[in-house]
Amino acid sequence: MLFFNLLGGVQPVNALSESGSIDPLKREIWQFVQDKKYGKAANAYDRLGRLYHQRYGYNKYTMDSYLNGLKYYSLVGDSLGYYNEHIVIGDYYTHDYFMHLYAEKYLLKAQQYFEQTHNIPKVIECRLGLANIAQNKEPIPADLLTQLRKTERLSRQYKQTFSQAYAMNLLANTYSRVKKPDSADYFATKSLAMSHQLKVNWLIALNYFYLGIVEQFRNHSTEAIGAYQKSFKLAEAEHNLSMLRELSRHMADSYSRMGDDKNAYAASLKALDFTNQFYTSEQTKSIRLQELDSQIKTLAVEKQLIEEQSHNQHVLNSMLAIGLIISVLGVGALVFLRRQQKLIAHQETVIAQQQIRQLELKSLRAMIEGQEGERSRIARDLHDGLGIQLSRIKLFVEAHQEQLPLSVKEPLNQFLDEACTETRLISNDLRPYALSTFGLIPALEDLVQKLNLVNQTKLILEHYGEVPNLGDEASVMIYRVVQELLNNALKHADAKTVTVQVMTSDETTLISVDDDGRGADFENIPSKGNGIANIKSRIAYLGGQVMWQSEAGKGTSVMISLPMHKLLKAIPVIS
Repeated sequence: MLFFNLLGGVQPVNALSESGSIDPLKREIWQFVQDKKYGKAANAYDRLGRLYHQRYGYNKYTMDSYLNGLKYYSLVGDSLGYYNEHIVIGDYYTHDYFMHLYAEKYLLKAQQYFEQTHNIPKVIECRLGLANIAQNKEPIPADLLTQLRKTERLSRQYKQTFSQAYAMNLLANTYSRVKKPDSADYFATKSLAMSHQLKVNWLIALNYFYLGIVEQFRNHSTEAIGAYQKSFKLAEAEHNLSMLRELSRHMADSYSRMGDDKNAYAASLKALDFTNQFYTSEQTKSIRLQELDSQIKTLAVEKQLIEEQSHNQHVLNSMLAIGLIISVLGVGALVFLRRQQKLIAHQETVIAQQQIRQLELKSLRAMIEGQEGERSRIARDLHDGLGIQLSRIKLFVEAHQEQLPLSVKEPLNQFLDEACTETRLISNDLRPYALSTFGLIPALEDLVQKLNLVNQTKLILEHYGEVPNLGDEASVMIYRVVQELLNNALKHADAKTVTVQVMTSDETTLISVDDDGRGADFENIPSKGNGIANIKSRIAYLGGQVMWQSEAGKGTSVMISLPMHKLLKAIPVIS
């Protein structure tokens, strides 16, 4: 039941001017900055962020606008605007569970300020934002329901109608997760009525979603699908990929319970498509890197200050040297001091560079874990959910074959076989069974065998030396790289034969993928192709190197070198 709200925030979404007003607003902001009217620039950036969200949904341009608003509120000394922007940024980060840690940081900082200034409406907003994050944790915090009820009472006391509606919405979701459908239905219905009065579409969509969950919990699949479809239309209008993904998953489950396997299968494919759109989009990746980039920029500023201090100290030392030139002892002391200062400055620069590298590795690890984790979850859902339902239907049909006419029996068996095969292929492609069960080489052999069955190109796998047991992370990365290279060769090379060689020694693992196709110009492709960029990032993460060699009409050769100590060593968790 993991879910992220449309805006990730507790502020009401007012009607905005048409998205075509973005360019005039940007010109207005530029003029405010030129005139040093930073307060107006901050407010304008806040409006610009909402306009970008209205046009693109979850996107990095909105995040850029909010961060710029934060900067200008700080420059003008507007504490209320500054910490209110913390709430906006914290709530926006809740779209992506990888950013929840940063979301909590912004919201807690804002809550501390507003509690000190006794601004209760803003404290309520912070409490709701933190509760929205807490309801998605496993297990659910024991005091979450108590805190939400207290927040709902505060909202009613201070006449914060929107916050009250949102608090009841969170109560509905939390009661659903603890399997109390009657309480969930009560709060979702009340929140829905208030949401319609406020005309907040994303909150209306959420309440329909939770009412659908309640109906499915009561085994009312038809009513559940009706609620999901109402929510789906609103989420689609708002470009909310995360909500569309969750709705598709739940609709697939409801259709499956009704025995409508065709629609269940179509909904599952939609869920997979929305998942890929969200987690592989440049917008999502950019926002994940946004907070880390701000930290990197801070380190860069600190490095610049250190260099300026070192330069200033160098000038001072030169002036002292003129006065102490006749003193050998003074000159010696000065040289020693200058060397020490240069050493310290160098050490601080190295530390800053290491910290930047750690942040980059953390971001890359988060992105890869998110992709593989989501693939594994969807593969389990397909195998344990839709796959089992299809198998049950097939067994039922086989048990009653004598009651079916021949004109129906044979096509029905064929359709069921094709659906089961397609489900297994999708599940295996997302998380290969052979990889997790037997290891890298058997998984590659299985991959080559399956590709040979469906392609005219002949694929050959050769391996030399004994491959030790690699960590799950290294095995998955190597498998994905070889899979991507084989797919590229089959799609673009027009080759007759593709050969994969794996050579292992105590120090190095060498992997080569060679084809006899038409070749390609790889000088500009790495900067444009996502597939090649993914290969390079995964190999670099494992500490290896990859090299492409190709000549027109003479095929392509890809050579990968990986240090064995990196593959055998468990990659530490970066804190």
